[in-house]
Amino acid sequence: MKASVTYSIIVPMYNEEAVIEHTYERLKVVMDSAGQPYELIFVNDGSKDRTVELMKRIGDLDPNVRLIDFSRNFGHQIAISAGMDYAQGDAIIVIDADLQDPPEVILDMIDKWKEGFEVVYGRRLKRKGETLFKKLTAMAFYRVLRSMTNVDIPLDTGDFRLIDRKVCDVLRGLKEKNRFVRGLISWIGFRQTSVEYVREERFAGETKYPLRKMIRFALDGITSFSYKPLKIATYLGFFLSLGSFIYLLIVIYQRLFTNTTETGWTTIVGLNLLFNGIILILLGVIGEYIGRIYDESKNRPLYIVREVQGYESKETDREDTRVIEETERVKHYVR
Repeated sequence: MKASVTYSIIVPMYNEEAVIEHTYERLKVVMDSAGQPYELIFVNDGSKDRTVELMKRIGDLDPNVRLIDFSRNFGHQIAISAGMDYAQGDAIIVIDADLQDPPEVILDMIDKWKEGFEVVYGRRLKRKGETLFKKLTAMAFYRVLRSMTNVDIPLDTGDFRLIDRKVCDVLRGLKEKNRFVRGLISWIGFRQTSVEYVREERFAGETKYPLRKMIRFALDGITSFSYKPLKIATYLGFFLSLGSFIYLLIVIYQRLFTNTTETGWTTIVGLNLLFNGIILILLGVIGEYIGRIYDESKNRPLYIVREVQGYESKETDREDTRVIEETERVKHYVR
């Protein structure tokens, strides 16, 4: 049995060769200063560059480093979930590899945790190096999400946060396939607080969240915690149907009392466009929810691990964790 670990730092990675060594160095300095046993869990989410090669070299030299290497890209939120499955610490901290979230803020989170808070999330006061479009869409997303759900998801926060062991264990018991981790942590509850910081410009490389992934992420967040889009679809169908009825009255008036319409054409085209639009909107909204039901029904594992480094065995050493109990269901190892 390894010595007990106080802090587990989870770092999801995807094509981070330009920054990962700097990330490791800053995290090591911060965690050495914390004065308690720690582990740095780097989760490779199917990188296509030299990220894994660099991390293996670092892991050979530093016994505090763990590497979880996925068989392919499963997504940022799944990488975080995998890190939590393997984490052995009493406090678990999630931080991205791009150094936009300063590792030094972890010490402030630890202080809050020692005061008795079980969730400590980073709240961004300012976002450096991001476009106006990114800032506006991010601001709009969190406010729309908060207005559409009954879960108090903090504004202007990301996945950069500390959670207590008990929170991590509860979170790992939630089996959604389309995961929105920050929302799940808010839903769980417990004593939560924040530390404020200025988000820095990305140290190197490029963003892993282009517009397409941002839209997908937003849909995951909204559909995971709200069924209001289904209600909106119903209301939209009602009002558009009402509008079409009014339009038909106008067409009838024009046909009977004016000569501005061509027989049959206006009515047919207007009705087709209107009702086809209504049907497509409703099908799209319903399809988002059905797609998620389909994902859940398949019951596939969240991720597949090619190999791990830094562990004595393919399971973690925590005897009271479900990682050992559910290894065959949650993980598959390809040697």
